Amino acid sequence: MKRVVPLIVAVALLMENIDSSVLSTSLPAMALDLATDPIHLKLVLTSYLLALAVFIPASGWAADRFGSRHVFRAAILVFTLGSIACGLSQTLWQLVFARTLQGIGGSMMVPVGRLIVLRSVPKAGLVSAMAWLTVPALMGPVIGPLLGGWITTYWNWRWIFWINIPLSVVGLILATLLIPDIREEATSRFDWKGFLMAGPGLAFFLTGATLAGLNLAPGVLVASLLVGGLALLIAFVAHARRASEPLIDLRLLRLPTFRISVTAGTLFRVGVGALPFLLPLMFQLGFGLSAFASGALTFVSGFGAMAMKFAAQPLLRRFGFRGVLIGNALVSAALGLAPALFTPLTPALVILMLLLMGGLSRSLQFTALNAIAYADVPKEQLSSATSFTAVLQQLSGSLGITLAAMGLEAAGWWRGVEATDLGNFPFVFVLLSALGLTSAALFLTLDRRAGEALVDRN
Repeated sequence: MKRVVPLIVAVALLMENIDSSVLSTSLPAMALDLATDPIHLKLVLTSYLLALAVFIPASGWAADRFGSRHVFRAAILVFTLGSIACGLSQTLWQLVFARTLQGIGGSMMVPVGRLIVLRSVPKAGLVSAMAWLTVPALMGPVIGPLLGGWITTYWNWRWIFWINIPLSVVGLILATLLIPDIREEATSRFDWKGFLMAGPGLAFFLTGATLAGLNLAPGVLVASLLVGGLALLIAFVAHARRASEPLIDLRLLRLPTFRISVTAGTLFRVGVGALPFLLPLMFQLGFGLSAFASGALTFVSGFGAMAMKFAAQPLLRRFGFRGVLIGNALVSAALGLAPALFTPLTPALVILMLLLMGGLSRSLQFTALNAIAYADVPKEQLSSATSFTAVLQQLSGSLGITLAAMGLEAAGWWRGVEATDLGNFPFVFVLLSALGLTSAALFLTLDRRAGEALVDRN
């Protein structure tokens, strides 16, 4: 049983991770089939990430209130229904709605799945069990681009969603039969007031930012979403400062290591979060490659990320968290700038090597950021800190895609060409790379001894 439960959860997490990485490779084909601009499909990516950001904070409360097995099964079911709806979508807005439904399922499936493992596996087997849960996060970015490219090129893009159905059915059956229904006594009340301000606030503001400049909605509606969302977020900040147990505990920002890791880390994630969106567009619409050929180039970043997991600890031991975060932010910014120099004549081997190095660099940065964020967080605040960082990680990905799309549109307007013209991409890569440089400057304020207790010196 101690291996069965982690394996069931790992399969569900693999489904979610592959789904997230498989989609970007298919965007140009989807745009053609739905008769819409490829840039508009950023809504398909950001709607999912936004749903994750809004509902992840409620996952722990839901598991305690209704039972982790019930919530996990419901999450798989909602994710599956969203997948079916995605495959059946005939318009952009149908697809956006379906992806939002998928995101709601994913927001519960991933954190509650981890919670099930933590609560059902004995402490002696916890390291082994958690190792199972790292596999989906590592394998998804490797398998996703290749699988998405192959399905899109040789089959139909709709099947990138429908392949989730058999996996979901198996997951539901196994979860019902084998996962224990663990329900903890609620230790705190859920901050409904904060949730009803932060959730709609994030949704309104980021939806307005994403719609800006797309001519998909009236300007008055876009402005109303931006202003209304900002007002709700300001109200939430005021509420969070007064509440004893807020949805997002802003008092964590008083801890220097946490504050620097989330502010500089968010800048870094915004800069690199757009790459899975930009590269397939450039390779397919700019270079004229097929979806499969594009995926065969971009998958190597995921392979690099997986390989770095074995080298991160020695590097952190040798150079320390501050040294790694500063130096690697500069390296990552340089490697993020490299695609600006790619042309259709650039040898595939050169592209593969640079993308591989980029994957290695980003993985090292993520590993260091994920660890240093909790270095000085008291045990009783770990749950709040986890929710805080999870929300910011999803938001940074959404912001990165939105910023990249706006950059393409601005460059296209300035040059008098389509947004996806090949000549627009270098401008966006430079813009995103600048964010990496900015994050390096913020990491300079980190204490030289920060995170020392996290590094195994043996």
